Amino acid sequence: MKMIISGGGTGGHIFPAISIANAVKAKHPDAEILFIGAEGRMEMTRVPEAGYDIKGLPVRGLIRPLWSPKNIGVMIDFIRSRQKVKKIIKEFRPQVVVGVGGYASAPTLNAAADMGIPCLIQEQNSYAGVTNKSLAKRAKKICVAYDGMERFFPADRIIKTGNPVRQSLLANDMTRAEARTALGLDTELPTILVIGGSLGARTINNAIAEGIESFEERKVQVIWQTGKYYIEECERIAREKNAHLVRPQAFISDMATAYKAADIVISRAGASSISELCLLGKASVLVPSPNVAEDHQTKNARALSDRGAALFIPDAIARKTLVNEAIELVSDPATITKLEVEVNKLALPDSADIIADEVLKLVQDNTNS
Repeated sequence: MKMIISGGGTGGHIFPAISIANAVKAKHPDAEILFIGAEGRMEMTRVPEAGYDIKGLPVRGLIRPLWSPKNIGVMIDFIRSRQKVKKIIKEFRPQVVVGVGGYASAPTLNAAADMGIPCLIQEQNSYAGVTNKSLAKRAKKICVAYDGMERFFPADRIIKTGNPVRQSLLANDMTRAEARTALGLDTELPTILVIGGSLGARTINNAIAEGIESFEERKVQVIWQTGKYYIEECERIAREKNAHLVRPQAFISDMATAYKAADIVISRAGASSISELCLLGKASVLVPSPNVAEDHQTKNARALSDRGAALFIPDAIARKTLVNEAIELVSDPATITKLEVEVNKLALPDSADIIADEVLKLVQDNTNS
């Protein structure tokens, strides 16, 4: 069995894609899986690290405003990508193609549909992205994580599966004390994990940096993933403020242990982060990014906060309020427990396995037809 998985751009697209590939491999060990991504984007390194081959397309996003002359070059690259992906598909001959969103999904799934290959879309967010909405009519199945997605997609093709998460997060059986010891942390102090997404988040980083004295005074440990673009500035500020309990790092490779060590999490509201928080039952303070299509992170965050499953702070006021809110929460075990109970109710386990089953059904149906 041969399949192509296309998409990427952020961890929110890449991690689910790899989880789906792993689940298909577990069910069908001889499956040949090829990824197609966008040249220069993070999938071109993360996918090979996970053990899969990937081909890159010269595709990129439209530039605002849409009438910018630069979009002529964007459209030329899209046409080049369509030509390249058709060649890849002819040579690889997949029996099914899966799109997870991101720049590469559009040319890949459109080309596959033109060539009569069944396609499946995996939409992570509560508000569908432009790419997936444009591809919906050409997809046989559309796997979603939220109710009400018939607003965007044909209802008869929707399957509510949840979002796949990194399997390593669920396999960690450390106690909280063991996780803190492994990370060189005090086992007794309240601990906050800060994750601004795979590329970092300026608003969250600014708030944490300005609040270092408050964390130190209240004796709160902070595991602080800054993202690679902000690490030097954040490390400099931590040194200047003589921080001992606030520990900036560009990227956390062992997220399973970091989650275990934390009492609460401060996070953006990307779909993968939300799914991880639900499945792990973590209390969180969500600060949605305002720099995303259709403000979908706010909708993701509201899906939790409206159910009492997370605290929600708009990006516009986070710099003033985030640190105090987080310190108050991490000092309130009763509220933490309530948030943990409610967020765990929203978890949809086994998502990758369910999606893998749907992928294999498409292959079987196409073979029998």
